[in-house]
Amino acid sequence: MEKIFEIRFAEEKDTEIILDFIKRLAEYEKMSNEVVATPEILRQWIFEKKKAEVVFAVENGKEVGFALFFHNFSTFLGRSGIYLEDLFVLPEHRGKGYGKALLKFLAKTTVERGCGRLEWCCLDWNKPSIDFYLSVGAKPLDDWTIYRMTGDELKNFAIK
Repeated sequence: MEKIFEIRFAEEKDTEIILDFIKRLAEYEKMSNEVVATPEILRQWIFEKKKAEVVFAVENGKEVGFALFFHNFSTFLGRSGIYLEDLFVLPEHRGKGYGKALLKFLAKTTVERGCGRLEWCCLDWNKPSIDFYLSVGAKPLDDWTIYRMTGDELKNFAIK
């Protein structure tokens, strides 16, 4: 049987599949305890509020990878960019070019939408992903540090 591969945008009916990919990615990153997303939350923020988009890598009708992304904005460029939040391919489907196809699809989407850049973060220990990103021409930004405020720190700061 010939392998049929496609990339498609997620639809609201795919919310459970999206959550499953998020949980699998969290497991891979040893961060499962941080996943608090639910189908209802994802449905609201991705499909109702349209704050993010998801594409799937699909092999023979089965989702084997996903990418979740959203628009950010560069004041220096004066236009939007695309920020890739998650890129994940199921372990048994790695090495087939699906991750590269998803990233290429996002690069094409970035260009087609007139955005100025495509960017993402990668955990320092994730050498397979780092090697992959370097192999497609991505450049690490060594002079930037990500800062984050969540939970009680965020709530406390917001009310001060």
